[in-house]
Amino acid sequence: MPAPLAPDFRPRYHELHRVGRPGEWRSIVGALLLLVLVFGIVPIVAGGVFFAGLMLAGYTVDEATAVLDVTAEATPAGLALLNIVIAAAIPLTFAVTWWFHRLKPRWVSSVRPRLRWGYLLLCLPLAVVALVASVGVGLLLPLAPGEAPVGEVNEFSSQTRDFLLVILLLTPLQAAGEEYLFRGYLTQAFGSIRGISRRTSDIIAVLGPALIFALFHGLSQDLPVFFDRFAFGVVAGILVIRTGGLEAAIAMHVLNNFLAFGLALAFGDLTTALNASGGSSWWMILSTLTQSLVYLGLAMWVAKALGVSTQGPPVGGAPLSPAGDPILDAPAPRV
Repeated sequence: MPAPLAPDFRPRYHELHRVGRPGEWRSIVGALLLLVLVFGIVPIVAGGVFFAGLMLAGYTVDEATAVLDVTAEATPAGLALLNIVIAAAIPLTFAVTWWFHRLKPRWVSSVRPRLRWGYLLLCLPLAVVALVASVGVGLLLPLAPGEAPVGEVNEFSSQTRDFLLVILLLTPLQAAGEEYLFRGYLTQAFGSIRGISRRTSDIIAVLGPALIFALFHGLSQDLPVFFDRFAFGVVAGILVIRTGGLEAAIAMHVLNNFLAFGLALAFGDLTTALNASGGSSWWMILSTLTQSLVYLGLAMWVAKALGVSTQGPPVGGAPLSPAGDPILDAPAPRV
């Protein structure tokens, strides 16, 4: 049985699993279960519902399959299905957090414990500034014509309109779903490891989810694409720990996806954007690093200026046990 927590122990975001039911195995099993559900079970169930709907609408089996297969050619319905599948990570993360750890789901959002909407909304314009800086650097890089972020404008069609609607309505949920899964539950799972130094715990809680995040975007990625996604995960992980919640990471992810999909609709091809796995230049890393570092600095500066909480309330010396730990029902700190 793990030793009781110190009376003055105030868990940081990635340490919250230590306050729930005892046993690091719970975090491991919970993480594996979530990954299987989000990337295995939910796609089958949601895909079956979409497929049945298309069949009832008069599509043939081959036509319905083609509509939903975004790896061959992206369609609004296929993109909607993809977004809904990943957005399902939010309620699933809540359920696993309660079921395995007896922690109220709101502790996945932040140490407040809730989603701090004021800080999240302030982070959105910061993400815009970082994205503008990134695009500016990208325009100055020695890229091949097909790698440049802009080019000849595509024709606006009814399909473009439908894509825009799906992106505006569902992409924020998709981006948030990835953050609740990778920077939320997985960060807390890696942070549940005890008996290591604080610095080691911080590093593992950032690098572990970032690596899994990059790998789950496809094993066929070339190194520049993989590094781009890994670097994104590292920056998002640092923000989660240093700000005590998911808000800054969600804002960055939403704006990043808006930009990526928007540029693809306007100047490129959405199918390529959804399945990017190769052909990228190492020069684009400079653009990525510009976005990440500018946003990291701005988001942390605003968090410090606002006095955003980075630790939960003291646990009062309670042992790691099921429901009943003071932190589970303690009033949230003011900031």
